Amino acid sequence: MGISNLHYYVPTQKVDNQTLIEKELIIYGGTPAGLTAAVQAKRMGITVAIVEFSKNIGGMTASGLGATDLGAEDAVGGLSREFYQEIAKYYHKEKQWTFEPKAAQFVFNQWMRIYDIPVYLYQHLAEVTVENQQITEIVMENGARYSGKIFMDCSYEGDLLAKSGVSYFVGREYNATYQEIYNGIQFGAPHHKFEKWIDPYVVEGQPKSGVLPGITEDDREQLGYQGQGDHRIQAYNFRICLTKDPENKLPFPKPAHYDDKRYGLLLRYIQSGVWDAMKLHTMLPNGKSDLNNYGAISTDHIGMNYDWPEGSYQRREEIFQDHVNYDMGMLYFLANDSRVPDAIRQEVNEWGLPKDEFIKTGNWPHQLYIRESRRMISEYVMTDRNCLQQTFVDDSIGLASFHMDSHNCRRVVIDGRCVNEGDVQVPIGPYEISYRSIRPKATECTNLLVPVCLSSSHIAYGSIRMEPIFMILGQSAGVAAALAIQHETTVQDVNYEELKQELLKANQVVRWGTGMVDDPIKRMEETFGK
Repeated sequence: MGISNLHYYVPTQKVDNQTLIEKELIIYGGTPAGLTAAVQAKRMGITVAIVEFSKNIGGMTASGLGATDLGAEDAVGGLSREFYQEIAKYYHKEKQWTFEPKAAQFVFNQWMRIYDIPVYLYQHLAEVTVENQQITEIVMENGARYSGKIFMDCSYEGDLLAKSGVSYFVGREYNATYQEIYNGIQFGAPHHKFEKWIDPYVVEGQPKSGVLPGITEDDREQLGYQGQGDHRIQAYNFRICLTKDPENKLPFPKPAHYDDKRYGLLLRYIQSGVWDAMKLHTMLPNGKSDLNNYGAISTDHIGMNYDWPEGSYQRREEIFQDHVNYDMGMLYFLANDSRVPDAIRQEVNEWGLPKDEFIKTGNWPHQLYIRESRRMISEYVMTDRNCLQQTFVDDSIGLASFHMDSHNCRRVVIDGRCVNEGDVQVPIGPYEISYRSIRPKATECTNLLVPVCLSSSHIAYGSIRMEPIFMILGQSAGVAAALAIQHETTVQDVNYEELKQELLKANQVVRWGTGMVDDPIKRMEETFGK
């Protein structure tokens, strides 16, 4: 066990004569959305199975994202709220929104035990059988087969929806596509930008020497214009759990493919007088922290994930390992490289990986933060106009309230200096998510629900993609699936009024009511500072 056991994908051998697993609801993806969907379905008397690609359940919530991207507290209801109540019980508190990875894993595992939900791990989707716009069976790389009445894609990538022939999009739409403001190419963001003029070239001032690693483009003709659509997606990283506790701290390991040249740009930035790469530490219980990207150069591996959404499992494994090496290498570099100022090395070495987290993967998080991948295109697409409360829906299945949040998508050269592009941070109030956005068009598939890679533009997804909201949408999808099964109907023909009443019985919040309190500007300030 250890770092050598840290993988996205290890091929599985095909086993002949695999048993067919038959349940009323088959959920592909043991993310928080998949888990709440399963629990809700069981509460409504539906048989269910979770089919998970990896060897872990819980997605990012159980893999380092302990600093909850909450939004408005009053917008969180149902099983999502119950999860945080269970977290509070774990810590013997009245209320607790932040948590250690192992605490989230404990709650999720407990749910699976209490509700007797079978979970099948190492299940790599290979084939999907569709007849008359209905999925009848999904088959894994190892030959395992799963049959159900309703299927649900709760993966971060949308692999099931893609293999089912459902329409989707990857990248950033043009602003003109849905009459948006904040989509497409975005220059001039106030956050996560270079605070100093940083020369991008290997030999400063000499373009012919080439650009430093981490810069994706050096071509003025390819920069594009504000609001232009493209294939790019926001950067991925690991949400790294750290500690200063000397009894529980391990030094940052040197990754398998360490290359200090990857951090030349970071070193140049530090030497310019800016040190903020590890600024965004959110403290968790028991002296641990959730380290996230901050500033111009940090844990986000900008521009190195474009192949992920539609890449083969082997290609994703390469990207996964590249991100491991980049993030782990950055911490090792900052802690050990003699060119890094002594004060910074000392500060970084105060931190380390906690011995009691991620024990099977060398104390490193097992899940890469897939901030966006495929996004379904259904009969209703969530856009920034929903987020800005310029457009409203009449079939709400839950609320989102986190600011529109896209991390940078590329790092380019403009007039001889480094520039990050793609960051968007826009405060918003709570808004409603349409049921139509989690179900495909009836002409494409009638027994599939998609609460994670739902129908949304790039920038609206930047608000919706938060783990508490995925839990909300998963539960609502679980209710819809149960109603479709009970009434023997398609997911498109589920009666919304009945769905709404069941959601309210499950304590889901579907409307922002009077008396509810929120301050979007204050929430943004708490994230980034005034």
